[in-house]
Amino acid sequence: MRKLDSLLKKSKSLGFFSIFLLIFSVGVLIPAPSFAQATATAPAATSRAADHARSIAKQWISRGIPGFSVTVARDGKIIYSEGFGFADLEEHVTAKPTTKFRIASVSKPLTAIALVKLAEQNKLDLDAPIQKYVPAFPDKGEPITPRLLAGHLGGIRHYKDDEFHIQKHYDSVLEGLTIFKDDPLVAPPGTKFNYSSYGFNLLSAAVEKACAKDFLSCMHDLEFAPLGLSNTVPDQPSEIIDQRSRFYVHEKDAPLQNAPYVDNSYKWAGGGFLSTTEDLVHFGSALLQPGFLSKESLSLLFTSQKTKSGEETGYGIGFSVGKSKSGQRIFHHSGGAVGGTSQLIIYPDQHLVIAMICNYSGAGESWKFEEVQSIAEAFEK
Repeated sequence: MRKLDSLLKKSKSLGFFSIFLLIFSVGVLIPAPSFAQATATAPAATSRAADHARSIAKQWISRGIPGFSVTVARDGKIIYSEGFGFADLEEHVTAKPTTKFRIASVSKPLTAIALVKLAEQNKLDLDAPIQKYVPAFPDKGEPITPRLLAGHLGGIRHYKDDEFHIQKHYDSVLEGLTIFKDDPLVAPPGTKFNYSSYGFNLLSAAVEKACAKDFLSCMHDLEFAPLGLSNTVPDQPSEIIDQRSRFYVHEKDAPLQNAPYVDNSYKWAGGGFLSTTEDLVHFGSALLQPGFLSKESLSLLFTSQKTKSGEETGYGIGFSVGKSKSGQRIFHHSGGAVGGTSQLIIYPDQHLVIAMICNYSGAGESWKFEEVQSIAEAFEK
């Protein structure tokens, strides 16, 4: 009881709520986070919209997310940015918009931009057989192209067994291909949408060859540096990375735990980067109009591909294409990693971009896609 009183006093002194939320049925008590640590970087963020965002954030905390951040940009400028909960539960390090989380499959849109940038520079042909750039990849009997791979139409399989928890470090992109390169296709290329992170691994080898640099250097030089994404980095376990979150998992019928050790070097392109919500909305904002990419390249990203039978897949190159619950056009991607979940949504007609990233993965639904949408749409003009 003395410890609880001490923690309560500490929480008040930091501006925290003066109570604790019992957020796990197994009895793990986690201090309620401060909802007053906003990094409201532009006065255009209305009080009402910000209050709506905080109301939803409280729900996410109550459902068990340890820490996360949310950032909204309009017309390329951040109008709301706030962290909630804890980046590190044990040390009570609060989550901020500058906290680096695992963005998981939101890495795919990043890779897609590098791909089309190289196509713009005539260094990569989206419709060439992948062996033109990755001759070590076995011929599967039918052409597999970068365009098909970027739209999950290449027939490459997704994770199986315990591959999501690989702990081995892979020294190169090509070495990482050994996990799946000899496996049969799940469907003939172009005939079936089959979501595949490994398809993006194969793309990264093509990007590497076309760029004439290792993949990570290519991403930095071709995209991260020009766009100012200084907080977007590979999730290297051995490196000291400033403001990297701790990661947590919650399995069914078990308490919240530290996430198991994983090494994501086998899948940089498909799910291996760390980033911040502020970097991600800057990234998304660069795609609202021609500039960094041409009008033609943007159309490639945001136009649904079709199967050979003419069926639209709802996925362009690195982005899902659809509508929000309210009926607005959106381009988006979500991600799930060991100890990380993410969402990036672009509203092209409203010039809005929202990113949400957390340090949690586990049982149950901790946040809903339409809730992220509602935060963004509250900031419409």
